[in-house]
Amino acid sequence: MAGNITLTMIKPDAVKNNHIGGILKMINEAGFRIQAMKYTRMTREVAGAFYAVHKERPFYGELVDFMSSGPIVAAVLVKDNAVEDFRKLIGATNPAEAADDTIRKMYATSIGENAVHGSDSDENAAIEAGFHFSAYERF
Repeated sequence: MAGNITLTMIKPDAVKNNHIGGILKMINEAGFRIQAMKYTRMTREVAGAFYAVHKERPFYGELVDFMSSGPIVAAVLVKDNAVEDFRKLIGATNPAEAADDTIRKMYATSIGENAVHGSDSDENAAIEAGFHFSAYERF
């Protein structure tokens, strides 16, 4: 059975380019409810811990540097089938390959600066949501 939460982070590129409002509008219009949200900045250490699953990959250092380069907006989103539906809404990692009317097609500038993070599984959604938000921060 599919879960009902996912985590997103509006990445530093989209925050810097003033796309928070447009991205949140798309999220709301797609039927997601925001359970928790914060505007924050991850340190290198925090970004490294969040992306530890990618530590052995060649892009890990660049990813950590990028995600700690400016503020982000982290949010727990609620909807039936949340992970799969949100992955469809954000589109392919490469914005050039993303479907029209997806967040990345509209707001991403490159594969590396791709506007948003979205959990890739129900298990990771729970882990990632817990990384950013305690139970008492979720409504």
